[in-house]
Amino acid sequence: MFNRTTLVAIFLAVLVVGSVAGVATAQQAPPAGGAIVIGEGETYTGDLEAAGGSVIIAGTVDGDVSVAAGSVIVTDTGEVTGTLEGVAGSITISGIVGGDVNLAAGAILLRDTGTIGGSMEAGAGEIRLDGAVGGDVTVGAETLIVGPTAQIGGAMEYDAATATIDSGAAIAGGATQVDDLNIVGPPVFGIPVGQFEGPVIPQWVFTGYWLLTNLVLGAIIVLVAPSFARRVTGLGTKKAVRSGGVGLLLFVAIPIVLLVLLLTIIGIPLSFAGGLGFLLVLWIASIYGALVFGTWALSLADYENRWAALFLGLFVLALLDFVPFGSIVDFVVLLVGLGAFALALRGESGDDGDESVTMPDEGPQEGSPMA
Repeated sequence: MFNRTTLVAIFLAVLVVGSVAGVATAQQAPPAGGAIVIGEGETYTGDLEAAGGSVIIAGTVDGDVSVAAGSVIVTDTGEVTGTLEGVAGSITISGIVGGDVNLAAGAILLRDTGTIGGSMEAGAGEIRLDGAVGGDVTVGAETLIVGPTAQIGGAMEYDAATATIDSGAAIAGGATQVDDLNIVGPPVFGIPVGQFEGPVIPQWVFTGYWLLTNLVLGAIIVLVAPSFARRVTGLGTKKAVRSGGVGLLLFVAIPIVLLVLLLTIIGIPLSFAGGLGFLLVLWIASIYGALVFGTWALSLADYENRWAALFLGLFVLALLDFVPFGSIVDFVVLLVGLGAFALALRGESGDDGDESVTMPDEGPQEGSPMA
């Protein structure tokens, strides 16, 4: 089914596709630009394949539509006579889609004026259905809302962490919750989302490989900038609440900024580069978080050693992959590491009187424990 990992893959795919501002191919001269618009009263003949910051269909597309964009909107005057498949940050259908729809997005909204003639298959963080679907509905989401005006001609199967189905909704074949529902998403670069098949490898193999990779990166981080690593560790252990709060703020705010940039013409390449950069920062922050965690754990035994702290932190966090709710601890450690990293870049310190103006790449000071 569509889980958080799949949604992250969708987001990255949208960033990559969206970095090519306004590309469309069809049987006739295609629309182009950061915003691809089929205007009201306009008829586009042929299959439309488009990628851009936003795709807006206010007129008629006489054919199938396949899109990848920051946002996709079929307005109340818009009509797609064939099928609609799309990958986007958000997808809104207020008009008519004559055939089937196959969607993957951060949010999907079928308004009360929207009509889908065929079946609907979709995966998203949030899905709201207020319109009409002629066939079956198969959806996977974190949050699913079926409003009182929804009309579904077939059966509905869903897999959602939170589902609200209004008693006024008309579902001819009934609604059934199915755990681990298999949803085949629309193609991204020619490969259907959710059908990336490969050999079955035990989880411990991935965990072990990831542990070794993090140990190598952690060793590089500590060796290249030891004084900066000490500052981050000090902030994370002595100002854990402040560090975690700053980390949470950055974790929420930066993706929002990147998505806003994705919707603009100039900001599309910046959003793509920023998304990759943010993922790298999160990786580095997770290493620092493990170092903070290991340092704190060793302090309980009144022992201090940065290498032992690095190994212990990464090893314990790797073991949490096999423990229920271990991901919660992982996330908290990541937030503390991210916040401490950001505060250290600003020059803050966890120790009163610490040399907060020391540059990150500056080596150990004379008389310090690392000298």
